Amino acid sequence: MGLRRGALMPDTYDVIVIGAGPVGENVADRAVAGGLTAVIVEAELVGGECSYWACMPSKALLTPIMALDAARAVAGAAEAVTGELDIAAVLKRRNSFAGHWKDDGQVSWLNGVGIDLVRGHGRITGTRRVSVTAAAGEVTELVARQAVAISTGTTATVPNIPGLSGSAPWTSREATSAQHIPTSLAILGGGVVATEMATAYAALGASVTMLVRSRLLGGLESFAGEMVAQRLRAGGVDVRFGVTPTRVDRSEGVTTIVLDSGDELQVAQFLVATGRTPATGDLGLDSIGLTPGGYLAVDDTMRVTDIDGGWLYAVGDVNGRVLLTHQGKYQARAAGDVIAARAAGGEIDDAPWGRHAATADHRSVPSVVFSQPEVASVGLTLAKAEKEFAAVRAVDYDLGKVAGAGLHADGYQGRVRIVVDTDREVIVGATFVGAEVGEMLHAATIAVVGEVPIKRLWHAVPSYPTMSEVWLRLLETFGR
Repeated sequence: MGLRRGALMPDTYDVIVIGAGPVGENVADRAVAGGLTAVIVEAELVGGECSYWACMPSKALLTPIMALDAARAVAGAAEAVTGELDIAAVLKRRNSFAGHWKDDGQVSWLNGVGIDLVRGHGRITGTRRVSVTAAAGEVTELVARQAVAISTGTTATVPNIPGLSGSAPWTSREATSAQHIPTSLAILGGGVVATEMATAYAALGASVTMLVRSRLLGGLESFAGEMVAQRLRAGGVDVRFGVTPTRVDRSEGVTTIVLDSGDELQVAQFLVATGRTPATGDLGLDSIGLTPGGYLAVDDTMRVTDIDGGWLYAVGDVNGRVLLTHQGKYQARAAGDVIAARAAGGEIDDAPWGRHAATADHRSVPSVVFSQPEVASVGLTLAKAEKEFAAVRAVDYDLGKVAGAGLHADGYQGRVRIVVDTDREVIVGATFVGAEVGEMLHAATIAVVGEVPIKRLWHAVPSYPTMSEVWLRLLETFGR
């Protein structure tokens, strides 16, 4: 670490960022772009969870599966597909997208944009002060002139089930980085990680059983989870609803799961995908009067609200607003820019939809579940919209009836729903279910964020014959 800008000592920066995932990287990058100096503290790999144990490796596992299915769904191409997935090639490609779990490229990027890196575990020791302990025990003391940003994300939650913690369960990390496919896999949970990994491992040859307490993809429209469950079962996955493990044991390479029904299940591996826990337990928060272990409450500029002085920010999953990489990067842009603006005494644009406000977190969040079929959504479900608006209406359409979908795949099956605030006649939510619908989502995101009136959407003419023609059918069904 070298001297920065002459007047600053090596341990003094304008901004200290704890956590070098995509969110922390973007906070530091925006601060530096705004004329500040920045250092990132990271105990593991620069690039964070998404790069090595989540978004990138999981999608790399799923993409060959989707590509093969897409070819098999079109007559002419289907006859040309004579083989099965090459498991070794799938895992090799996944490894490359995870950088072989080395962060040289990410570190090179930090150096290129002028962000310093200190490796080790960072703990806050006082106002604008961070102590970093390296793996070998060396301690580096850092001081921030302007702000400290916590971007440490979350870790996998392992529920308190007797015997579970001692049975070496998989979490999302092991599932996305495994170098072999187990003969059998049980998955506890029904959310995005559980659904995507069930899709991947079943296609890669494992016998998969899902143990789901309520329903699949519970935060989305119910029909989405129902369609995904149907496809999983068609692919050989044993999806069990309303079940809970009461005990777990592992012996001689076999995990035995006792269910509340009294049934026992024996598998080679057990993946626990029951949620996430904020990584704030060992950050020294108690030294500044905050309680360790929980999410950090923030305002729309990502400044922590439970501490005086306005110097502490919590950006990304660690604040619990939206646990999605792209939304965390969106927050990071607002946070990095506002830190630089406040340091310069500039204008703060933190009103709703302002440059320094992460307004989209509240009602306009897009997401894609890379299951089969894919589920893409933005904004509110019908149930959530009914709680927020006086008058709402859901408009549904069978995506398979659109000409472009029929051309995309023989026997295409899908469904689209838009949720309309009928007082204003604007779309407040949309859900797409079907093959490759994730690529259609951004049009809906623009409509929701921009609050584009239905009468104006009539003039956004979809190209024919594409699956986007469903927009015309939705408007016709709405009746304007």
